[in-house]
Amino acid sequence: MNELDFDIGGDKLREECGVFGIYDLDGGDVASTIYYGLFALQHRGQESCGIAVSDTEGPKGKVSAYKGMGLCNEVFETEHLEQMHGNIGVGHVRYSTAGSSTRENAQPLVLNYVKGTLGLAHNGNLVNAPQLRKELEYTGAIFQTTIDSEVIAYHIARARIGTPNVESAVAAAMKKLSGAYSLVIMSPRKLIGARDPYGFKPLCIGRRDNAYILASETCALETIGAEFVRDVEPGEIVAITREGIASNREMCLPDPAGEARCVFEYIYFSRPDSAFDGVGVYRARLQAGRFLAMDSPVEADLVVGVPESGNAAALGYAMESGIPYGTAFVKNSYVGRTFIKPKQSSRESAVRVKLNVLKEAVAGKRVIMIDDSIVRGTTSALIVNMLRDAGAREVHVKVSAPPFLHPCYFGTDIPDEDQLIAHGRSVEEIRQLIGADSLSYLRMERLKEMAGGKPICTACFSGIYPIEPPQEDIRGSYER
Repeated sequence: MNELDFDIGGDKLREECGVFGIYDLDGGDVASTIYYGLFALQHRGQESCGIAVSDTEGPKGKVSAYKGMGLCNEVFETEHLEQMHGNIGVGHVRYSTAGSSTRENAQPLVLNYVKGTLGLAHNGNLVNAPQLRKELEYTGAIFQTTIDSEVIAYHIARARIGTPNVESAVAAAMKKLSGAYSLVIMSPRKLIGARDPYGFKPLCIGRRDNAYILASETCALETIGAEFVRDVEPGEIVAITREGIASNREMCLPDPAGEARCVFEYIYFSRPDSAFDGVGVYRARLQAGRFLAMDSPVEADLVVGVPESGNAAALGYAMESGIPYGTAFVKNSYVGRTFIKPKQSSRESAVRVKLNVLKEAVAGKRVIMIDDSIVRGTTSALIVNMLRDAGAREVHVKVSAPPFLHPCYFGTDIPDEDQLIAHGRSVEEIRQLIGADSLSYLRMERLKEMAGGKPICTACFSGIYPIEPPQEDIRGSYER
């Protein structure tokens, strides 16, 4: 699931999206700040991006918005940002797991309704979105997109008509939602943040001078020179106004032990310089590598990581084992997220265009290769073969996650079980398929330790879902 693998046959996982919001109480324009915040979150989604801003002192229905397909620097020109005036705004970067990859499905969503406007950015996946959507359609709702985020926006807008404020409307809508969601919502006079009661996806609060920020990751705060204030708690709704931050915790679980953070934020999704609910991502990855060295030691000459997310775990393995840490792979920094591939059979050339092996680093050596996951196994087999072609005497593969055995319904594109290499196969059978001399995975019981003891979701490994999963695969169901 490395960043180099955006487009090499779908053998790695992707996150759904990243969200960002800011309210400048001094009245300054925020569009350019949102742009840089989204830039810091680009790893969370590369299909589309968007920004919507408004003026809290201006007309209630006036929102300036722009979105498009591609990376932030492909979608936004300087003139786009200069034309977007407003001191409150939300931004979004997207990778689709439910709803097709089209401009119509790009976020933020902007709704005009009787109480004014709503700008909404959503990270996650609802498991009951099809039912909620059908109910709305039978009451006359007309949808412009095929994403579950529009279902959330509709329910908030409808609830707002009968509630005293927008944060109460968000709470009313949350009572109907089931699944994963971190939300950033812009109303005419407030910035709202909300996390689902299980806390699947991250959301944090920051401050820069007299401006408050909501973001998927703490790295976005540092990018814009803001200081971290705290995380939004699972189930919490925060409302940022001129009076400060107000908190509503009525949707928090009675017992925090029932929370279920996505463990893959620690393993892969989040940037290593971020922290998720008080746990540093870099530290968690170092710890995963240390655990691999403790639990499945092997004699070797060199420990290497598959860039980028395998590097920290590889360093942790080297620190624990005493085996030297080194660099075996060179990534082509100038290859974008897509490039021309005439056929699906061109997967091998795609790997080699994005990743090369340093022959002098591995020739004649017994190499331990650390990767963060093996999904279908095709890319792992190619990379093992590349190391052997470069002269590696032995290749031992260590994976800083347990084997994937089940699909995810909460915003990670883990595929159906029959596409997962670990489903129905032993570790030895997988080892033979990828051509490694040995193969070992992180033990399940190590996951919570790695996540600092926080309650986590392990459904993709264990099949134990914190929320009852749908009876059929709902991902992309609106297009069927």
